Amino acid sequence: MKDEENISELMSGIGQRAKAAAAQLAYVSAALKAQALTAAADAVWDARADILEANAKDLAFGRDKGLSDAMMDRLMLDETRIQGMVDGLRSVAAQDDPVGETLAEWDRPSGLHIKRVRTPLGVIGVIYESRPNVTADAGALCLKAGNAVILRGGSESFHSARAIHACLQKGLREAGLPEDAVQLVPTRDRAAVSEMLTMTDLIDVIVPRGGKGLVGLVQREARVPVFSHLEGIVHIYIDAAADPEKALRVVLNAKTRRTGICGAAECLLIHRDVADTIGKGIIRALMDAGVEMRVNADLAGIEGTVPAQDDDWGREYLDMVMAARVVENVEDAIAHIRRYGSSHTDCIVTEDPAAVETFMMRLDSAILMHNASTQFADGGEFGMGAEIGIATGKMHARGPVGAAQLTSFKYIVTGDGTVRG
Repeated sequence: MKDEENISELMSGIGQRAKAAAAQLAYVSAALKAQALTAAADAVWDARADILEANAKDLAFGRDKGLSDAMMDRLMLDETRIQGMVDGLRSVAAQDDPVGETLAEWDRPSGLHIKRVRTPLGVIGVIYESRPNVTADAGALCLKAGNAVILRGGSESFHSARAIHACLQKGLREAGLPEDAVQLVPTRDRAAVSEMLTMTDLIDVIVPRGGKGLVGLVQREARVPVFSHLEGIVHIYIDAAADPEKALRVVLNAKTRRTGICGAAECLLIHRDVADTIGKGIIRALMDAGVEMRVNADLAGIEGTVPAQDDDWGREYLDMVMAARVVENVEDAIAHIRRYGSSHTDCIVTEDPAAVETFMMRLDSAILMHNASTQFADGGEFGMGAEIGIATGKMHARGPVGAAQLTSFKYIVTGDGTVRG
């Protein structure tokens, strides 16, 4: 009981400090926020040896814990990935400041002038697993949007997150901004997560970034509003009018570039008319690249494939495994995706504009792609500098959540002694 009281006290203190920092950040100049992020980027690069040393401890912890290869890949940092974090921080710093942006303005016959302007959300709680880079991405985006953030990384990335967080705090100090603007929960105790989910008076929104278990827990237990980020059950549909070369290039990249990210393709749908040509060629190429292909009866004649089971449809493997099946047409592909998809990212490969229009109009995934690898489902690739996650819900934010998506808006109404009759 004493430990629970201590965690409750710890989290309440963090929340109160975050709320005070958020009140200050709401009116901080764009220049100071950019200065803090640029200084943080410099600090990350200067501390790269320390960050890699901390990451080595986390990798050892992950191995002892028996993490999957995909999870270990998410956890691993090297100099290239640290450079990616630095680039992300600089990119966010260089973006236009969303706070105070006028979204719309108009005059009323009453004499009122009305403006709708962007305003920070306040305090954001980010709960994430494995990926240490989320510490930098989430901290940067929340700060850019004038929000304070409480970061709760996974137990497996504990040391890496602390080393990166120290760099963010150095950036805040150099810009003269409150260090409480970006706080990292200093315990692996899971009770801290439960506390965050119920801090309705101190946290304005929760963003979960992780697997189905984490997101499900957050959605079940949170009393604070949540930006949903469900599984990436990503489909690619190869249409009858697909260009063979484009299809091969897109599918191989979408599956094999990095299997452990939420934009990795998990299911291949192939139009019956090209199943024996383009489809067979792509499946063989995937197997040559080391992918285990779990296929329906129409594709079972391809040597080396494995028969798909019922639970292979609608499954996020995050591994070198992919499901594949033959469909009759674009409508059949859409029906499959609507049944088994997660509203994350889905792609059509075709040269037929009518098929593209049908696919784009009838599906409602957060991201829909045409002739492009689903690995582009990423805020950095969308020009957001970084992302805090891919929101698959329909309220407030959808798709890659960047700085602009971490704002709300308010109305500024101006009169001249105007009264209502």
